Amino acid sequence: MKKPIYLDYNATTPLDSAVLEAMLPFLKEEFGNASSSSHAYGWEASRAVEKSRKLIAEILSAKKQEVIFTSGATESNNLAILGLMANFRNSRSHIITSKIEHKAVLDVVKYLETTGVEVTQLEVNKYGQVLPEQVKNSIKSNTRLISIMMANNEIGTLQPITEIGQIAKQHGVFFHTDAAQSFGKIEIDVDKMGIDLLSISGHKIYGPKGVGALYIRSEKPKIVIQPQQFGGGQEHNIRPGTLNVPGIVGLAKAAELMINLRNDETFRIKNLQKKLINGVLENCPQAQLNGHPTERLCNNVSFSFHNLNADVFSLGLSGLAISSGSACSSAMAAPSYVLKAIGHSDGLARTTLRIGIGRSTTEEDIELCMSKILQMVKKSQEISI
Repeated sequence: MKKPIYLDYNATTPLDSAVLEAMLPFLKEEFGNASSSSHAYGWEASRAVEKSRKLIAEILSAKKQEVIFTSGATESNNLAILGLMANFRNSRSHIITSKIEHKAVLDVVKYLETTGVEVTQLEVNKYGQVLPEQVKNSIKSNTRLISIMMANNEIGTLQPITEIGQIAKQHGVFFHTDAAQSFGKIEIDVDKMGIDLLSISGHKIYGPKGVGALYIRSEKPKIVIQPQQFGGGQEHNIRPGTLNVPGIVGLAKAAELMINLRNDETFRIKNLQKKLINGVLENCPQAQLNGHPTERLCNNVSFSFHNLNADVFSLGLSGLAISSGSACSSAMAAPSYVLKAIGHSDGLARTTLRIGIGRSTTEEDIELCMSKILQMVKKSQEISI
């Protein structure tokens, strides 16, 4: 069976062949446990983990000891928020986040609300951006944490992270950002951006699934994260369990490739993005680009279509693997909460397509995608008449 053209790179990415090659020795002959300190198998595994830790830290302009490995960004988000807020269990605390965060943040703060934590979910503008002034005005004397994603997974909008980080620092509030979508695509400097906690994921950057990392600031200020699992002293006693050495090696190799290829790939992918956006908007008056027109991920395109029948909307898109929303929520019948937050009606939200451009995407793929979208709109109009 012929598979469709893959254009869902914001959901996940294929494993790069160089990443697999780096992982293979640690799946075969170098199979040691990184915690086994009494023999060569353990030493080799530990060396590989620490080399990977150093590389991730350098990409973030962080210290090696500030990076711990997890099973992915969802765990990193949970550990960052729950682990930090555990320090304030005996006080009435306040968290600031936004209405368009990933569920791995929103569901965590929703749980914390049941324990007595006060949560403010900020509105966003029509582009899906949080305004720094909103953040500043929402800070209270008991605000402990601000958690704002670096880039939105559905509409691609980049947030003013540096400005928010400065506000957090000025008010003595800790700042966490989910960087699963942006890590490797844009330059990140945790000090310059004022970030205290940062989450990343391997499978968004052509690395393996089931591995990620959490950056935890170690000074000015030192962040204390209480473990949320127990049963071992791994990862500075913060995240116990046998380390996924092949996954960690794969994460680091994928990150290294992202940085080495970033300039050329960003230029190429931005051109494909521009071609798709201009081609659809110029030839389809019903189309609306979601997210910020310029301050967005270079590989994300999100369109909604006015005055179309959502029930017949996707009939013409066979042969394309694209998403009608975030992969984490596309199975849900309800319209995307992200699209609702930027002002979409239920009907408009249901006519939304997210196209994720990636390393293997060609100009021919984009031309075919554009052609199918325009044909689909025409057919949907004919059926609606």
